[in-house]
Amino acid sequence: MELKLIYDKLYRYVYFKLRNRELAEDITQETFLRYIRQKDGTYGYEIKYLYTIARNLCIDEYRKIKEDSLLEGYEETIDSFEDKTINQMAIQKALGELDKDMQELLLLRYVNEESVSTISKLYNCSRFAVYRKLSIAEKELKRALEGSGNEQ
Repeated sequence: MELKLIYDKLYRYVYFKLRNRELAEDITQETFLRYIRQKDGTYGYEIKYLYTIARNLCIDEYRKIKEDSLLEGYEETIDSFEDKTINQMAIQKALGELDKDMQELLLLRYVNEESVSTISKLYNCSRFAVYRKLSIAEKELKRALEGSGNEQ
C-alpha cells in the first residue's frame, strides 16, 4: 500500500478521534515513528499495527487531557467547508448519537475505505461479525438521521 495513502487514512482516523489538527498530525507522525522502531514481526499485519498504535496514542492523549485539566486547549476545530452544508451537520449530529465503537467502525469502513478483512483483523473477529456490526451501525445512523428530520 502507498505510504501517503496510509498516512492520510491514519491522519483522518486520529483527527476524527481528537478533533485537533495539530495534535492529529503529531500523533500520526508518532505512530509511524513507533512503527518504524518496532516493525520486526509485523509482516502481514502492518495496517492493523499502525491503527493499534494510533488508537493507543489517542487514549494516552485523552488521559493527559483528564490529568492536566486542559480541556479548553483542545476545542474542536472543524473545517469551514464542513460548516457550510446542512447535510454534513446533520450527519455529524447523527454520528454523535452513536456510541464510539460504531463511530469508529463506520469511519474505518466508509471514510478510510478499509476492507472488511482488515477491520476483522483489527478487531480480532470474523468478517461475518464485522458485517453484522456494520449493519447495526448503519441502521442506527439511519435512525438518527431520520430522527433529526434529515433523511439521506
